[in-house]
Amino acid sequence: MLQLADVLLSEHGLFLLLGVVLLYLGAESLVKGAAGLALGIGLHAALVGVTVVAFATTAPELFIGVISGVNGDSQLGLGAIVGSNIANVGLVLGLAALIRPLSVSRTVLRRHVPFMALAAGLLVVFGRDAIIGRVEGAIFLVVLAGFTVVLYRGASGESEAAGVDESGAVTDGGVVEEMPDVDPESVNLRHVVYLVVGLALLFFGSRWLMDSGRSILYQFGFSQRLVGLTVLAFGTSLPELAASVVAAVRGQADFAVGNVVGSNIYNVLAVLGLVAVVVPVFVSVSVESFDFPSLIAFTVAAIVVMLRGGEVGRLDGGVLLGGYLVFVYLLLP
Repeated sequence: MLQLADVLLSEHGLFLLLGVVLLYLGAESLVKGAAGLALGIGLHAALVGVTVVAFATTAPELFIGVISGVNGDSQLGLGAIVGSNIANVGLVLGLAALIRPLSVSRTVLRRHVPFMALAAGLLVVFGRDAIIGRVEGAIFLVVLAGFTVVLYRGASGESEAAGVDESGAVTDGGVVEEMPDVDPESVNLRHVVYLVVGLALLFFGSRWLMDSGRSILYQFGFSQRLVGLTVLAFGTSLPELAASVVAAVRGQADFAVGNVVGSNIYNVLAVLGLVAVVVPVFVSVSVESFDFPSLIAFTVAAIVVMLRGGEVGRLDGGVLLGGYLVFVYLLLP
């Protein structure tokens, strides 16, 4: 019988760890580059924060989803997306709330949370016939466009009230979302380098994480679905985990909560939408009977917690984190 320590210290284990590290570094580099370029060409910092940066943090899921779909392993991509959304609520939001209670802004409740619920609901409905095809993918992208319009109008309407400080940071009710330093009059070559390096790191990191994680877990009897829901989901959630934990430590509650909500929206509408347009995504019986209900349960739990008092407290964080550990335990073969 294979020993876990031996497997993790093997070549596959080392490439698995390297893949996770590259995914994290790639997402960080991509965020800096994309946000810097957007600000450099004149986009408002508030709009950049809720669109470019939010979408960039979902790049690991996008790479995993597209590559797995092209390789004929659509179960890996779907598992990574569903598992990542569950991890964002249970692990990321739960851990961040344990560090410091998180207040939830009215903007997130009124504009973002409804789209998070809609995205999860559409995913479950579209998956009931065992396949998410190009039509469903196109619908996801249309809803994404609607979400972007809502964000744009909201950011434009509140930009003066929110204010932008000299460093380009967006301030809203005392919360500061740090943005990269850029010259508004020109596009800095440094951000182009960040963007290119980030894309390269994401490509190699996603391939190594997929290949090594799949090889290791297959040896322990895991299926494609379980690989996607566990190691790939955790690996692709690392940027959100790091960002939300750091935000919680710094007292930037709005960013920590908005990061989770925004990521869950983009994971379904943008990532799965693009993947489904490229190649049909097949939904197994186990996904429909367990994974989708789990996604809905965590989504509803997050909404209930946010609506109740407008704060995610430490007790709420403990419950969410405990629920995620139970979810992972139930997945083990």
